[in-house]
Amino acid sequence: MASAYKATGVRVETIFALASAPGRAGVAVIRLSGPDALSIAQALAGPRALPARRAVLRVLRWEGEPIDEAVLIHFPAPNSFTGEDVVELQCHGSVAVIDAVSKALLAAGASPAGPGAFTRRAVENGRMDLTEAEGLMDLIDARTQGQRRQALAQMEGALRQSYEGWKAELLDALAQIEGEIDFADEADVPDALSHAAYPILTDVAARIDAALQRASRAQAVRSGIDIAIIGAPNAGKSTLLNQLAGRDAAIVSPVAGTTRDVVEVPMVIAGLPVTLSDTAGLRETDDAVEHEGVRRALDRADRAELRIGLVRDGSAEPPLQEGDIRLVNVDGRAGDSEINAKTGSGLDGLLHRLEDIITARFAGQESAGLTRARHTRLAQDALDATRAAARHLSVAPEFASEDIRRALRSIDELAGRSDIEEVFDRIFSQFCVGK
Repeated sequence: MASAYKATGVRVETIFALASAPGRAGVAVIRLSGPDALSIAQALAGPRALPARRAVLRVLRWEGEPIDEAVLIHFPAPNSFTGEDVVELQCHGSVAVIDAVSKALLAAGASPAGPGAFTRRAVENGRMDLTEAEGLMDLIDARTQGQRRQALAQMEGALRQSYEGWKAELLDALAQIEGEIDFADEADVPDALSHAAYPILTDVAARIDAALQRASRAQAVRSGIDIAIIGAPNAGKSTLLNQLAGRDAAIVSPVAGTTRDVVEVPMVIAGLPVTLSDTAGLRETDDAVEHEGVRRALDRADRAELRIGLVRDGSAEPPLQEGDIRLVNVDGRAGDSEINAKTGSGLDGLLHRLEDIITARFAGQESAGLTRARHTRLAQDALDATRAAARHLSVAPEFASEDIRRALRSIDELAGRSDIEEVFDRIFSQFCVGK
């Protein structure tokens, strides 16, 4: 039997959970992982051997009573998802069967798994790093094809390949600097050996900076692209939102200032998640509630990745940025850069423009990268430390050496290789039970 203890001496429990969706189904998958997974499975399925990675049919029993007929697959350590002994039980998916099997597993010595427990063990056992685990969670949560592609790339190690390249170069630079520090009195060691580290550090800094420049767009693919509809009161913003949504999502009224808060509608455009926001009409007002609505509208417009500025009958121009869409709301048939929000004339043209803009700006971001705030914070820390090392290099190589070590620690935390138990707790609590 595999060791039931970690190197720290803490006993490793054998855990189980329903890995398929709860509720009535044709098949339910219950996963066991841990040092006693095989013996616990055999306590239900009988003592006959469970050959590695082969599906076998067994009758599950507990205390002499048949529970169900199930297919069992044994994945011996370390060649399993978690790196531990794993047994998957594929039984019938009724609530009664799942409940009976779960009670039997509990009685046989297994413990219920918490959220993300299996993936956490995979990270702790070196089967994947933390960024790949985050990609797995994003893949489970993916709602669009763009999110699926991005999450799959992350799960397959796209970010890991980047930061491992940064780390390898930083270690090369550190070796150059340490060579001068440790062997300064040796005749065959050049006095300026550490200066060879300068081009390495500048290259690493440039690569981390480029990844950070792409981060906001990569994160928009993961969480959704915000598009704010802005303009003066009665420009037709709510009517346009309803046309784009295909339903009455926002209240439409001829009374100026009807929209006070931000109204959001989720959509999928060009295969990517989009949140369309109708905002309060932009104008000066003494009404405290409307004033707050205008403030929120400007804030949403500032934070959005794209703005649609709607103009009508000489109304004031909305505050747009380069690359935004300026749209004139007309009463008749809409031409280029026009829309009849009431009839929908020009809607197809607007959707085509949105598809073109979203594809051009965001479609290339499915290759993954710094898709979370955690990633960008640690990459920025690594960048700051790398730049500090380059500055200190000619003045105090000892300081540069410590700067590089600080950058390496940030990269290790990005990968989940440092002692960050509280980070693990926070990340894996977001996973579903059974994964």
